Amino acid sequence: MTGLAISRLHHPVTVLGHGVRAGVWVQGCTLACPGCMSRDTWEPRPDTEVDVETVLAWIRRLPGPLDGVTVSGGEPFQQPGALAELLQALSESTSPGGSPRDLLVFSGYAWPRLRDGAAYQPALARCDAVVAGPYVVRRNTGSPLRGSDNQEVVALTALGRERYGPEALARYGERRLQMMTDGGGIRVIGIPHRTDLARWQAASEAGGVTWEGTTWTA
Repeated sequence: MTGLAISRLHHPVTVLGHGVRAGVWVQGCTLACPGCMSRDTWEPRPDTEVDVETVLAWIRRLPGPLDGVTVSGGEPFQQPGALAELLQALSESTSPGGSPRDLLVFSGYAWPRLRDGAAYQPALARCDAVVAGPYVVRRNTGSPLRGSDNQEVVALTALGRERYGPEALARYGERRLQMMTDGGGIRVIGIPHRTDLARWQAASEAGGVTWEGTTWTA
């Protein structure tokens, strides 16, 4: 199997797509969007590469129900072969309990580039929806599932349209953030408003919390 550079895996993820999800964050991104909250995923790190089967085995061990898998990063489409292999295997498996499981990928590439790029087609063929476009800080207006309103949510299948089409997005309401701890720090999952992270850090420091580093200044 192909190797996939992984930053982190999280479950349950409830703020980046429909229902309860597995989250796969890849390592490596050359786009370097100003204001990105995941700068720690930019640097290519060969030491983070694992077999796609390792990720699949982790997903298979998760308790149900699992409504979908979200892939973010980093830039997933900078590892197109491994991404396609992962999505292909996931599309051929079933969720615990047999409920529909969608595959949602976040990309910093604009949709026309993905749509017209030959290297991306095998992965796109297995996506139910893609959130596409570079992050632009000044356009972070609170749009559902989008870091900034220049980004597009592109539904590619019937399940994708059901969960991520315009009518579905209109029901999403306010963005939410999710906090997780891995024993060595706190992870913020979701799409914050552009001032949320700085305000949260300032408030916690005022309360006596000491910060050793953040993913958005890494």
